Amino acid sequence: MDYPPVFEEVNLVLAGTPIGNVGDGSPRLREALRTAEVVACEDTRRTRDLARRLGVEMSARLLAYHEHNEAAMTPELLSLARDGKRVLQVSDAGMPGISDPGFRLSQAAAQTGIPFTVLPGPSAPLLALVGSGLPTDSFTFVGFLPRKPAALYQTLQSLSARSESLIFLESPRRTIETLDAMVQVFGPARPAALARELTKTHEEFIRGTLESVHTELCSRPEVLGEIVIVVQGAPAGGQAESPTQHLEKMEQLVHNGVKAKAAAKLIATWFGGSANELFSSYLEGKSD
Repeated sequence: MDYPPVFEEVNLVLAGTPIGNVGDGSPRLREALRTAEVVACEDTRRTRDLARRLGVEMSARLLAYHEHNEAAMTPELLSLARDGKRVLQVSDAGMPGISDPGFRLSQAAAQTGIPFTVLPGPSAPLLALVGSGLPTDSFTFVGFLPRKPAALYQTLQSLSARSESLIFLESPRRTIETLDAMVQVFGPARPAALARELTKTHEEFIRGTLESVHTELCSRPEVLGEIVIVVQGAPAGGQAESPTQHLEKMEQLVHNGVKAKAAAKLIATWFGGSANELFSSYLEGKSD
């Protein structure tokens, strides 16, 4: 079956790139790299290397386009496309706009009426979801969680009653800490899977519960590679938690670096009740 050339009708293209295995680079990506006049990319060296490994000779002008200059560079890229230049935007790995540059460009193009198209490619969140063995009929891509403990627990708690599968990205340095927080908020028995180094030589899935995945990671000397965590949604009809469980959650928050008064306010916000009473109970427990 014949397909139309990439740039037959539009001058602006956003393209997915391999996330590890260069064999996932599509013929359409090769054609886009070969025929582009301008390539906007996170790291020009990595994009040149990708083209080399794909066997593509590029004649394009390469422009750095990353989180620090995305806002400033977007109007220039749109202007180039409007003037008839064939503009291609890629991230270092995966789909543009999914925790990578690209959203501002697609949004601005849509708002200003500049035609653009997207070339499909690998996406770590979707690969992890399908490989997790967890429900795929409904899901939410959360991305990276906040680093500060209070904000981390607040975000997890806001997601704890959601019924769909949840997809998170995480740094290997913070993976164990994040899993520990998920165990505390979602519960140790919640089904989950961790995907590591997807499509690469050391690709790995760890499937089980949040507790078993956390235990497995803790048994290793270090956590390496790019991490995706998939957590199954909450079961229907969850039971209300007791005041004792609220106090236990507060103690865990304090253990993870949240100030006691702030932790009491968070628990009261999540479950109702008096923050002052919870704080008093916490202090009484400490004195005992």
